[in-house]
Amino acid sequence: MKLFDVYPLFDIEPVKAIGSRILDSNGTQYMDFYGGHAVISIGHSHPEYIKAITNQLNKIAFYSNSVIISLQQELADKLGQLSGYPDYSLFLCNSGAEANENALKLASFTNKRSKVIAFKQAFHGRTSGAVACTDNPSIIAPFNANHKVEFIERFDINAARLSIEKGDVSAVIIEGIQGVGGIYVPEPDFLVELEAICKQNGTFLILDEIQSGYGRSGKFFAHQYSSVRPDIITVAKGMGNGFPIGGVLISPVFESWYGMLGTTFGGNHLACAAAKAVLDVIEEENLVENAAIVGKYLADRSKNLKGLKETRGIGLMIGLEFEFDITQLRKDLLFQHKIFTGYSGKNTLRLLPPLSINKNDVDTLITALEAILNQTKSA
Repeated sequence: MKLFDVYPLFDIEPVKAIGSRILDSNGTQYMDFYGGHAVISIGHSHPEYIKAITNQLNKIAFYSNSVIISLQQELADKLGQLSGYPDYSLFLCNSGAEANENALKLASFTNKRSKVIAFKQAFHGRTSGAVACTDNPSIIAPFNANHKVEFIERFDINAARLSIEKGDVSAVIIEGIQGVGGIYVPEPDFLVELEAICKQNGTFLILDEIQSGYGRSGKFFAHQYSSVRPDIITVAKGMGNGFPIGGVLISPVFESWYGMLGTTFGGNHLACAAAKAVLDVIEEENLVENAAIVGKYLADRSKNLKGLKETRGIGLMIGLEFEFDITQLRKDLLFQHKIFTGYSGKNTLRLLPPLSINKNDVDTLITALEAILNQTKSA
């Protein structure tokens, strides 16, 4: 059997990783400025993380949600404390897409509506409802295209108001920071006004913090740069530092009933042990504060790069938009300077490193970028 060929692959096989460094099968070391799509929050192979998973594996790895799993409540308590949402409830699942599916379902169950508003260039996942709310027709199959989703221009409050006031919108879903779409940050005033319009019209506000949450922005959640308290918040990626887990933070306005939501693997013993270890490390090592400090340093240091059009983002979720196609730039960073990065579109370099990186790591990246850009100009 061969693998279904849906991923373009670099000819690199990582075999070991520690902190922000990755070692490949040839013994070559790389710096990780992408964190595997913002997944690596506390750094690769953190000893406390490994210890927690190992200890749990030696006890019990899995049983279904038909029994008491105390780790789930321990995780919920810790997440409520660190996120500032102790009064919300937590539903555990396995991925960001699954978190968004359940968030959309929960909203629709509650207000009995089916229409959703999303924003242009949004990315919310690849499962049925989540991909229907994703502004990328190339990954939406006909099967997914029957959901009632209206795409509004990014952060257009007037268009959002006009649609919501029709009274048929179940939920508005928006990213805390638009990631795949190019690292665009909604203004606090926009979010506050959007929240107010939703409340006035019985529409639920879903904040997709799957990529922008868990301290990446320099706040626990990116939307906390504003005063909004969304009805539903979705999380995943950095939540497990590589162990598959997702979650839905649910406002007290929602009432649950048995069978309303469900999952086989969500909230299993190992996943909860991993996720709790992540929160412990984030707290003990002040990684949210580090993301704010080092992220600002990265944004400031990038501003004088040749050919740079704009630096966007907050904390350690940064987009560097250049005046040219960055395909070769990314390859040069990876193969000449041994630095992993991401991209958004043809022109934007997407940086999502572990929250534990330091200013020396930033200096290494900027020096590499300057060398490549100067070389390109000379050529």
